Amino acid sequence: MTADLVRELLGEQHPDLAGLPLNAVAEGWDNFIFRLGSDLAVRLPRREAAARLARNEQRWLPRLLSDRPDDGPQAPAQASALRFAAAPVRSGEPSSSYPWHWSITRWAEGTAATHVPLGDRTRAAEDLADFVLAFQQPAPEDAPYNPVRGGALRDRDSALHQRLAALDLPTSGLLTLWQELRDQPAWDGPSLWLHGDLHAANLVVAPDKKLAAVLDFGDLGSGDPATDLAAAWLVFDRYGRRVFQNRINAARPTSDATWQRARGWALCIGAAMAVHSDDDSVFKTMGHQVLHSVLVDHGTRVAGGAR
Repeated sequence: MTADLVRELLGEQHPDLAGLPLNAVAEGWDNFIFRLGSDLAVRLPRREAAARLARNEQRWLPRLLSDRPDDGPQAPAQASALRFAAAPVRSGEPSSSYPWHWSITRWAEGTAATHVPLGDRTRAAEDLADFVLAFQQPAPEDAPYNPVRGGALRDRDSALHQRLAALDLPTSGLLTLWQELRDQPAWDGPSLWLHGDLHAANLVVAPDKKLAAVLDFGDLGSGDPATDLAAAWLVFDRYGRRVFQNRINAARPTSDATWQRARGWALCIGAAMAVHSDDDSVFKTMGHQVLHSVLVDHGTRVAGGAR
């Protein structure tokens, strides 16, 4: 992917933006990212699977954000928290020179949380908790289904065992922990909207270490809120994790079983990162950090509420 190709796509589909400065800034797991002017970013999928995720984001995220009520006691707080969502502001179509849908989003000034030390991420914990609380509202019946997010942890049992078997480190403790987390009581509440992939690479941290943006809603779906609460282990160290959990529990008392399922989701996602990131040292390191965080928290309990 080159800047010349991106400028060609802009010239064909968004000519009013084609003259803005354009610079490559990142090559993520799923997307190439270019900065466009001072206020915009262009995100282009790297492969077909990522293109399907981009289309899911384009179809559903604007609807999700626009469907929120603009009145009621929680409306101002929700609107404030949802400002972190880096939603597409324009969409690109497949063309003769590029085969997939692509997006233009607002640019968020800051640093990917993966490049911020764990201990420095704590200032983003309350903002991220507020975002999760605002985002996790009841989903409609026609909300998209994600087969690898939001369902029962038992459905991930086979994949998790395969990934742990592929790791080049001792996994007996992780397997024992997985069995405990997998067997927690299932979610029996309403199906809630989920980001689906709330890890550090999908967060931008501002220079003051507060949250600047939440990126990449391609895995957006609905189901068990524990899926996104896994951010407690996917993003933070033990102190930041407690700040995040306390903020969630203060606004929406959350049962220990839900937090334990969240740890199970973090284990699943961390194992996937560690095993499938041989070509990406940042993701591989992040995966190992997540597995360590999940394991060192073994035996801890979070005071929450009834759900």
